[in-house]
Amino acid sequence: MPDPIDVNPELYRVVFENARVRVLEYFDRPGDATVTHSHPDSVMITLSDFDRRLRQGERTRDLHLDAFQVRWLDAQDHSGANIGSTDTHAFFVELKERDSADAANDAHAGDHALGPTDPPPL
Repeated sequence: MPDPIDVNPELYRVVFENARVRVLEYFDRPGDATVTHSHPDSVMITLSDFDRRLRQGERTRDLHLDAFQVRWLDAQDHSGANIGSTDTHAFFVELKERDSADAANDAHAGDHALGPTDPPPL
C-alpha cells in the first residue's frame, strides 16, 4: 500500500526519521481529502480539534478528535477527509520495529480499529 508521503505530499511531511521511528506532520483544511495510503503502528498526537471521515474498503468511520490528544493507531490502510469546519493538524510517530506478536497478528489486520483508539485509563 502506498506511503502517505508519496501519495499525499501536499498534506504530509517528514519532520524526523531514524532507524526506529519516522515522525510525520499532517496538515489539511476543511474539505481536503487523502487518497488511500498505509500507516504502520503509530502514535498520533493531535494539535487541533478536527472532524474526519475515514474509509477502509467498505468501512467508514466519522470521528471527532480534540486538540492535544495522544492516541494509538494500529497499522492500517485508509483514506480520510476533513468533514469539519477546522483545520486538521497532527503528528504521527510511526514505529519501524515490530515484535513477533505483532507479526503473528498481521493475518488479522482487518480486525483492528479503523483510525485511532481511545487512550486507556491511567
